[in-house]
Formats: sequence, C-alpha cells, structure tokens
Amino acid sequence: MNKRRYKQGQDRQQGMLMPPRVEDYVEEENPVRAIDAYVESIDLAEMGFQHTIGGQLPGQPPYPPGALVKLYLYGYLNHIRSSRKLEKETLRNLEVIWLIKGLRPSYKTIADFRKNNLKALKGVNKDFLQVCKEFGLFGGELVGIDGSLFHGNVNKGNIYTEKRLQKALERLEKQIENYLEEMDRADEVEDSVEIDGKSMKEKLAALKERQQKHKERLKKLQESGEKQIAEVDEEARLLHKKGKSVAGYNVQIAVDEKHKLLIACEVTDEGNDLRQLEPMAKQAKQELGVETLNVVADTGYFNGQHIKACIEAGISPYVPEQDTQKRMIKEGRFSRQDFDYDAKLDGYRCPAGQLLTRSGSYTNKSGNLMLRYRCKGPICAQCEHKARCLSPKTPVRQFDRWEHEGIVEAHRKRMSHQGREMMRQRGILAEHPFATLKLGGGHSHFLLRGKDKVSTEAALLMLSYNLKRVLNILGVDTFRTYCLQRAKNRSTEIKKTSVGDRKVVFLCFFRNFLRNYSKRQIHPIPILA
Repeated sequence: MNKRRYKQGQDRQQGMLMPPRVEDYVEEENPVRAIDAYVESIDLAEMGFQHTIGGQLPGQPPYPPGALVKLYLYGYLNHIRSSRKLEKETLRNLEVIWLIKGLRPSYKTIADFRKNNLKALKGVNKDFLQVCKEFGLFGGELVGIDGSLFHGNVNKGNIYTEKRLQKALERLEKQIENYLEEMDRADEVEDSVEIDGKSMKEKLAALKERQQKHKERLKKLQESGEKQIAEVDEEARLLHKKGKSVAGYNVQIAVDEKHKLLIACEVTDEGNDLRQLEPMAKQAKQELGVETLNVVADTGYFNGQHIKACIEAGISPYVPEQDTQKRMIKEGRFSRQDFDYDAKLDGYRCPAGQLLTRSGSYTNKSGNLMLRYRCKGPICAQCEHKARCLSPKTPVRQFDRWEHEGIVEAHRKRMSHQGREMMRQRGILAEHPFATLKLGGGHSHFLLRGKDKVSTEAALLMLSYNLKRVLNILGVDTFRTYCLQRAKNRSTEIKKTSVGDRKVVFLCFFRNFLRNYSKRQIHPIPILA
C-alpha cells in the first residue's frame, strides 16, 4: 500500500530557521512599522516620560521609554492590554520582537510604566490628534457626542448604597437574634449545635464581624456625602442606563463627521449624560481649533443650561427634547404645546384665549430662576375646556418658565426644521466607535482602578482606534513616510538648538574675556563639548 505524501516541514535542528535579519521579520506594509516610526517622531522627554534623560544611574539600566510606548500601542491596537500577556508577546511574537528590538521587559516593568506615566501617555494621544490635523483628517463642522457604560475592575457586590447597607444590617440583626435564641435553647439541653461544620459561637462571631464592617461602611458613606461607596476601586460607581446596570464608569466621546475620528474622550462616574453636553462640546471645539461648531447628541443630553452655554460659546447644539406630554395628548388633553407664549404681554395664551400672567418666581434645585404663570381661578372654573385642561385636583392652570426659556424655544424651532436629519447623522457618528471598541475589540471593561488611571486607559483606547482608522485612510507607507520626515525635522531642530546654545556660550565667554582682559585676569578657554 502506497503511503500518502505530505508537505514536509523544516528540521528543528537546522542551523537557521528564522530569517537571517530581524529586519526581515515584518513586511514593509506591516502596521507595526507605522507604530515604530510614529513613536520615534515624538519628543518623549517633553511629554514627561520617565528615564528619557541619559546618565549613569545605580543598578540595572532602565528600559527605554520609547520601546514601552511602542509595546503598549501595539497591544491596544491588537486587543492585548494585560501586562502579563504583553510580556508573553515579547517572547514569541515576531512583530513585537522586531518592534522593541528583542527587549524582554517583565510584566511588572510593563505595568509600572503605564502606572508611572499616566499624564505622559495622555500626551501621546493629544499629539496624535495634532498629526491628524496636519493631515487634514478633521472636518471641523459637525461632531457627534455619545456616552457608554464600561465595566470597571470592581464587582457590583463591592459597591454599597445607604439603602443596601440598611437592608444588610437589618438582615444581620435578625440572623444574630435567631442564633442567640438557638444558643439559649442549646444551653437548656446542654447540647452543642453545629452549622456547616462550625460551632454556633463561631458563626455568631462571624455575623457580628460582618455587622461591624457594614456599620463602618455606613458611617463612612454618611460622612462623605456621596450616594455610593466602593471598595477595591473607590471611584467606581454602580451606574444605571437604559435598563442596564454596570459597576464602572461612563465614557464620553466626541466624533468628527469627516472620517469618524475621535477628537475627545472623558471618563465620568455619572450614570446619565445630563451634565456632559457643555464640557464635551467645548473640548471638541478646542481640539478642532474652530470658531463655530455643530454638535449633535441624543435626548439624554438635553439640558437648558448646557444648551445656553454652548450657544454662547459659538456651538450650535442639536439635541432632541424628551417628550413628556405624550400621555396627555393621547388622552385628548391640552399639553404645553397648546399654550402660546406672548413675549409682549409676558404671558401664555390658552386655547380658550385667556392669558396666564406672571404670579411669582423661585429658584429650583439646579439654581435656575423659574417664573410662574397662572390663570385666574374663576376663569378656569367656568371654562368650557376645563375637562381637557385641568385634572380633577387642579383648580387653575399654571406653568413654570425658565428665565432663559427663549433660548430653549429657539432650539426647539431649529430642531423642528433640521432635527430629523441631524439625528440620522448622530446614529452614524456616535454608535460606530463604541461598537468597534466593544464588539470588534472586546474593550468593554477597564483593567486599571481609579478615575485617573481609567482615563489614561480610555485615552489609549482612543489612540488605538484613531491610529487604526488613520492607517486605513492614508496607508502605512504614507503615514510612515510622514513620521520619518517628522522625526528628521525634530532632530534638525535639536541640532539648531544645540548650535544656538554653543553660540550663547561663546558670546558669554568672549564678553567675560574682554572684561577680564581689562583687569588682566585671563582664564583658559573652555572646551565646548
């Protein structure tokens, strides 16, 4: 019987299995070459990375910060964020071996680098935004804003609210009482009771210890003034959004329309987006460097104060208002839309033609000055539309109007004309990055703890997303060529600066020479390095 022939592999004992040069490990169009060229083009010392200045230090020499930055960029670009996994890649991944020139930092070195260079890593993200500007990849006309919940490095069971702690204390109190009664009965019959292999006294002691810990947590929560208190990651919160509960953070992004690139990213601990419109819109405008900007967001961002602040800053927001009058319209009752505001008379005209005049004012919890308008009692009581206008328990119709309600009304008018098209754009802009990060990259959670560290990790996610899109838009070769030229220009500037410093030193020496010559105190000429 003939044996089947198979393709033959190479002998493991041969002298050279790999390419003879490390340079041959990756092809010319490999994205890893773009990462290498980009990191070489940035000034790591200016960004504040540690160990960027040479010199003799005691102990082992540190790993070059540029190599570790390259390693992290590669990791986040290829969905490898764990320091232990990155360590493994340095031993077996040919791309990584090429990228960091065969260096093998331990997982602790890799983790400590990220922990000790939080601000500097954020600086790399900002630098890449500048690169995108130089390529003209930002449109600077329309920006979409959206938020999404990300899991933190914390369990839901480690986040406590006052309500949860009170319930837990009540349960423990009942359990302790039951155990005490059980122990009394056991003493009467002179018998020892065991529960789950432990004596009753041991079980009781454990319950009292848990009770004491909950009391300490409750006291700490009440003293802090916060609504929640967390252990493990003290800055994480239990957030609720769209029927989903997540122990972690709310990540906000701003997306430019032209190439769907991220221009801003912030991490908050708030479950809703009610207070995020103004800061995200202003940050986007600042990063783009434009005078005016259109911003689109969903109903969760509707906030009169923020809309006013945006308009004053040259930003035109397009945010739909949540319709709270649907139920009344469905029941055939008059909604607020049926009442027209008369600016000249400073009052609301009802469907029956009567005028609701100002009757007072107050300041709400948000600090807004609210003006109250109401109709005269006898008029409402005798009106033929009373059944459609008032509930059985309401004697007169009244409205509360914000002092800057005119701005909100102008916003509603703008939304009625352009709102539908803008909302279509919002779905295209805002949903794509989160879907790419979470579904495509598996980045639905953070590995680090603490808001500052999580913000750095979010910046790295933003950078990896933008880098991948830029390489798809421009190509590896174009981007790499730009970075090589950028690095060359930076090197030239450094040399010019060095020459300039030499000139300054020479002029200072010459001045001192003349001064000392007049005093006949001539010193030897210093040797310039």
